[in-house]
Amino acid sequence: MVKRIFDLSFAFLGILVLLPVFLVIVLVMKAVMPGPVLFIQKRVGQDGVLFNVFKFRTMRMASNKSSGSFDAGDRSRITPFGKLLRKSKVDELPQLFNVLWGDMSLVGPRPEVLKWTEVYPEKWKIVLTVKPGITDPASIVYRNEEEILFNSLDPEITYKDQILPKKLNLYIDYVNNRSFSVDIKIIINTIKVILTT
Repeated sequence: MVKRIFDLSFAFLGILVLLPVFLVIVLVMKAVMPGPVLFIQKRVGQDGVLFNVFKFRTMRMASNKSSGSFDAGDRSRITPFGKLLRKSKVDELPQLFNVLWGDMSLVGPRPEVLKWTEVYPEKWKIVLTVKPGITDPASIVYRNEEEILFNSLDPEITYKDQILPKKLNLYIDYVNNRSFSVDIKIIINTIKVILTT
C-alpha cells in the first residue's frame, strides 16, 4: 500500500512538473519527426497480463515494420533528436502514465515483450509476481545495453544468452529483497547515472 501511494504521488507530481517538458518534446517531434509522438508496444506485466507501454518515439517510421516492432541493436532509424531523448532517458517519461494507471511501478523489473518472457520461464515466473517498473538495478547495470547489442555480431543471441540471464538474476534479487528503502535507493542511483552519463 505504501509503495502504491508513493507511486501515485510521485507519478502525478512528476507529470505535473514535467508538462512543459512534454510540450516542448511534442512540438520538436512534430517539427522534425513526422508521425506519431508515442511509441506504443505490448509488454508483459504482473501475472503475465499484457499492457501497452508508452515511450516517446525515437525512430523514423518504417513501412515494412509491424506496429510496435523493434530490432535489438538497430540504430539505423534513430533520429538525432531521438538519440538525445534516449541518452537522457527522457523517452521513458511517458511511462509515468503507466504508473498512474497501475500497469507499472516506479521501481520494478523492466517489462519485456512476450517473446523474451517465453525464454527462461521458471525465472520469469518469479519476476512476474510483481509489477514491472520504470527503473530497477538491471537498468543501472545495463545502462549501456544498446551499445553492447549494437557492437554484437548477433544481437539476439547476445541478448538471449548473455544479457537476459543476468538481468533476470538481478530482477529476482530485487523481488526477493524489495522494500520501500530499496526503491528509494534505486531511484537515487538511477538519477545519479542519468546525470553522469
